[in-house]
Amino acid sequence: MMMSHVNGLRWRLRCGLSLAVLFLAGLTLQAAEPARVLFVTQSKGFRHGSVNRRANKLAPAEIAMTQLGQQTKLFTVDCTQDCQADFTAANLQKYQIVMFYTTGVLPITDKDRDYFVNKWLKTKGHGYMGFHSATDTYRTKDPGHKWYQEIAGGTFNGHPWGAGTTVTISVHDTSHPAMKPFGKEFQIKDEIYQYVNWVPKNVRVLMSLNMSKCNPKRPYHVPVAWCREWGQGKIYYSNLGHNGATWTNKVVLKSTENAVRWILNQETGDATPNPAVSKAEEAAAKAAAK
Repeated sequence: MMMSHVNGLRWRLRCGLSLAVLFLAGLTLQAAEPARVLFVTQSKGFRHGSVNRRANKLAPAEIAMTQLGQQTKLFTVDCTQDCQADFTAANLQKYQIVMFYTTGVLPITDKDRDYFVNKWLKTKGHGYMGFHSATDTYRTKDPGHKWYQEIAGGTFNGHPWGAGTTVTISVHDTSHPAMKPFGKEFQIKDEIYQYVNWVPKNVRVLMSLNMSKCNPKRPYHVPVAWCREWGQGKIYYSNLGHNGATWTNKVVLKSTENAVRWILNQETGDATPNPAVSKAEEAAAKAAAK
């Protein structure tokens, strides 16, 4: 009789544990629901081929991000070239990440800008990702556009390294999720920007041109990717993406996937500003350009 009671107790415990496991598994599945991404590709200045739609079909960068989301099941993407309609406080509430591959002064209202900068972007699990000409957006001297320049981290100031140039890039933080696919150094054929409004104390530079291995050589630091925190939200920018081939580069796409995971707090990575790296790269560039 006693043995039967013990066996019954064990059975009930096993059932209870099984139900608990199923419950936790359900929570895990619920938490794994894909994030939503708003990919803004509106061009109010120069329109890059990577975001140029033809015959009302998605552009190469838009196709790449849509497919990356589908393949990883990490996120879904809505692409827009109409900020006035889609970059609004009401619409932003649907998304965890906004991606910019844009140019010029975008038609974003002051109200929607303030919501984005002061509330949406400061929310945990939210983030801004900029690609290539995102830094050629709001490229003006208007003080009213400094909000975007600060978020982007720098402003386009020419591209001595054109689309046909193969450059060597040094990775400074190989432990950051977005940098792991690249290793310590890699080469790529893509157009590389130089910047003004670059403030090293505000960002963590993740990779830069290796000026000793690039032509032309310039006596100053040229960052290629960086990140920072914005309240509890996160910011990631990569210069790469001018050439269409970059959007089919598996290593670049894996880096982008990891950057998304970092913003969503699925991967950990340091965003502490590292101005000493910029200072060292500046000195190295000056030596290389002599």
